[in-house]
Amino acid sequence: MKSLRVASVQMESLPADKEANFQKLEQWTSRAAAAGARLVVFPECCITGYWFIRNLPSDRLSQLAEPIPQGPSSQRLLQLSARHGIAIGAGWVERGEDGVLHNSYVIAMQDGRWVRHRKLHAFEHDDIRGGSEFTVFDLEDGWRAGVLICYDCNLVENVRITALKGADVLIAPHQTGAVRSRNPHLMGLIERSVWDARHSNPGAIEHEFLGEKGRGWLMRWLPSRAHDNGLFVVFSNGVGIDDDEVRTGNAMILDPYGRVLEETWKAGDDMVVADLYKDLLKDATGRSWIQARRPELYQPLIERTGQERDVRKLKFEE
Repeated sequence: MKSLRVASVQMESLPADKEANFQKLEQWTSRAAAAGARLVVFPECCITGYWFIRNLPSDRLSQLAEPIPQGPSSQRLLQLSARHGIAIGAGWVERGEDGVLHNSYVIAMQDGRWVRHRKLHAFEHDDIRGGSEFTVFDLEDGWRAGVLICYDCNLVENVRITALKGADVLIAPHQTGAVRSRNPHLMGLIERSVWDARHSNPGAIEHEFLGEKGRGWLMRWLPSRAHDNGLFVVFSNGVGIDDDEVRTGNAMILDPYGRVLEETWKAGDDMVVADLYKDLLKDATGRSWIQARRPELYQPLIERTGQERDVRKLKFEE
């Protein structure tokens, strides 16, 4: 049976401190390689930091951004991948050749190849633009992977298209959990004091991470993305302080039936490792459903209904 060992890391990133964040990434990559993983996945914007960027002046955000693959983070990631013989996924703010900024994610591979995904539904800053391409690529030994960043995964069409393009594994880097909301049915903040007391009162933060602000929310939709599309999902997330919110981690790896293979709810940096077995893909329910599709019925999916809104407005009104 062809298998692929993968690792998912949850980590706390410091705002704008690329060096400190990359050192942490190096440490976890070494551990993942030592555990025999062939792919290690880190959170969205783990190198630049994430939520603080929404308040950055345009000039400071531009200074923080880097080109891909010419920039230092890309080159350092490629060198790290070659050194440890493991594919590595990590994210930061990209400055495109046209000067446009993107929330981007790079997979550096041990043979020197790289791929980039630009978040399709970006909302973090007025100067950050959403990408317009899906990212599916050959990983190794006949495995194909796709990348969708955080909010991208919430739209079922994006995951289905990724599956239709042949992905076996969905790489899903996030910065989520405990998001502020006016909707009483959607997450809500974790008090900073609960996080600060995580060592003296671990039960309180564990309750939040496993509850409706963390795992409880994820389990309403994340397993269905795997199950309905016949994909393995490698979910990586930030954890701890992220500007004025607390990320809930809950790194996990799911099989194509939506079952959790490995997970953590540790209140701190952590990693989970699992073996993905290709024989699970062939008869997965989602793959059978994809074969039963009738594309001639689906024209309404690509027609505007008048309900469409800018993702920034949607996010900041939740």
